[in-house]
Amino acid sequence: MFLDERIVTLFKRNAHHTLTYWSVFFSFGLCIAFLGPTILDLQCQTNSTLSQITWVFFAQQFCLLIGSSIAGVFKKTLFRALSALFVSALTISIIFAIIPVCNNVLVLAIAMAVSGFAMGIIDTIANIQLVTIYQRDSAVFLQALHFFIGFGALVSPLIADPFLSETGCGNHTGNATETTDHLRNMLKNSPIAGHGIALPPHPEGGEESNVHYAFWIMALINLPVPLAVLFLMYREQLIPFCPSGTPRLLDKDELAMENQQGAEGTDVEQKEHEAGGHGDIFSCCRNDNLSGMPVSFFMIHILGGGVLFMTDGIVGAYAGFVYTYGVSPPLSLPNKTAGYLASIFWAAITVGRLLSIPLAYRFQPVRLLMFSLAGAIVTCLMLLIFYDNRPFLFAGTGLCGLFLSCIFPCMLAYTEDILDYQGCATSVLVTSAGMGEMVMQVLVGSIIQKGSYSFPLCGVVIACIGFILFIALLLFSRMHRNYLTGTSKKSTMVEEPATEQNGSAKTAQKEEPESS
Repeated sequence: MFLDERIVTLFKRNAHHTLTYWSVFFSFGLCIAFLGPTILDLQCQTNSTLSQITWVFFAQQFCLLIGSSIAGVFKKTLFRALSALFVSALTISIIFAIIPVCNNVLVLAIAMAVSGFAMGIIDTIANIQLVTIYQRDSAVFLQALHFFIGFGALVSPLIADPFLSETGCGNHTGNATETTDHLRNMLKNSPIAGHGIALPPHPEGGEESNVHYAFWIMALINLPVPLAVLFLMYREQLIPFCPSGTPRLLDKDELAMENQQGAEGTDVEQKEHEAGGHGDIFSCCRNDNLSGMPVSFFMIHILGGGVLFMTDGIVGAYAGFVYTYGVSPPLSLPNKTAGYLASIFWAAITVGRLLSIPLAYRFQPVRLLMFSLAGAIVTCLMLLIFYDNRPFLFAGTGLCGLFLSCIFPCMLAYTEDILDYQGCATSVLVTSAGMGEMVMQVLVGSIIQKGSYSFPLCGVVIACIGFILFIALLLFSRMHRNYLTGTSKKSTMVEEPATEQNGSAKTAQKEEPESS
């Protein structure tokens, strides 16, 4: 077996909670991946240019960042956490249902901002809850959690692909045609038109876009997720209108386990863990216990967040613009063929995270991180070298997703373990990853209009910066471990004289009656 009996027992004890958090991350993945393959259809639906529709990505990622930053306030009680997850998952279904009626790019950006806020809450709370439940054994379950992001992100493009228009736009008004023609002429007259972004030609009386059916299907597929959260709340007797009964046997076991863990530490340690643990990022910054921490403590947060800023930025930018890159010269893939690129990318991420579950048990997170980052750099470099090769674009897309798949959960497990679950790693990393996706999507979206060759070039530069930050993280991690080792030695040296004094006092007390 890949997993030992202890891991299996932990999962059985928390199976309902774990499965619910995994299902909520399916909603996250479903919502994060649909924009890439549908971007040209949405562009035509809103009568906007490519540069304008790019800001829809920004709206989603910016509010995802806000949601992940403040979501820690909901983790104080299980009722708050599950209520926030229920509302967020239900909001995603509602947004999917109303996207087809968003005929203005500003309205669409607002809708995506709301969905991004819900995604941010899901991202932070689900990660925090699993880390809190499994602690040092969380690496395996975090890999599985992020597998469901990939699974949802794989399903989303597959649903959308049959409904994508062959030409990128259907029948439009004269204003839409003028807008598109203006963008095409502008790019055609560009000094680097040989590698520019050219929109597909629009035949007169083109086909009508049916992409709205895809959004309605995704809304229905996502509906069981908020129902699953509601059912967990019912089983935990957290719904106000439901009568409370006798606690289940599983609850009693969990309570006994929590009491046993609490007996092993002091009340002070529990308060420190609660104050410095996995709250929102603002409460982490206000934490008074941070004043006595070494520089390495803060640098681990900064560098770990920096690595995810780069790598998750690649994920967001690649998933968002690989379709646009594929339909543009010199590749000039047919629209529906290019639509499979996003599916291949997310399928590779899904398979990678599935394979990472046993690998996370067998290998240390730092080794997986080193291998994944090196592989991502090589893949992006090969995509840059063979930028006009259609077969390698599909192969490179799969390899890129495979190498990027396990970086986030491995980084989360690695930093939390270094900090002994006393820092704010979860909140900082989730926030940094959201910032990376937001910034890189806007950056790549603006650069790709100047030349498609810049798309793989951005990937190489970003991946190299992420690797450099990771090397720096390794150095500061060693410094922090040395600091912790030195602190534990000092505390041991202080305890030993105290123990000897107590022993001498007891011996003296015994000798006094004998002499008398």
